[in-house]
Amino acid sequence: MIVNKKARYQYEVVKSCEAGIVLKGSEVKSIRDGRVNFVDSFAQIKKGEIFLYNLHIAPYPFDNNPGYNPRRERKLLLHKSEIEKLTGTLTQKGLTLIPLRIYFKKGRAKVEIGLAKGKRLYDKRRKLREKAVEQEVKRTLKDKLR
Repeated sequence: MIVNKKARYQYEVVKSCEAGIVLKGSEVKSIRDGRVNFVDSFAQIKKGEIFLYNLHIAPYPFDNNPGYNPRRERKLLLHKSEIEKLTGTLTQKGLTLIPLRIYFKKGRAKVEIGLAKGKRLYDKRRKLREKAVEQEVKRTLKDKLR
């Protein structure tokens, strides 16, 4: 499983769903090796279909395909009703679709996409402060138990 670690930090995920992803053979092997980069990747609905943009899947080293584009757009596989639900919620201001993780289920590559709203800088700072306080509390409790 490959997780987009920055997604939960930069965005507040409102809803998530699982989608299949259309890949080429060498891309599947690269994903199994964990050679995926989520930086600046997002999903968009175009003509009733969902496409994933800017997901960087590194070329498989033993594949000799010279014209391979690692950031090509990839089609996501969802039911029509799910796409319509997402289309309705995406019309709200400030929401976007982002990939959260890629994993394999019964031998098929799946991507978890999340309907997300961008966090403000002060939200990120507050989250870091809360995390630091929580770690400090755990540390002091651990020391008292010794």
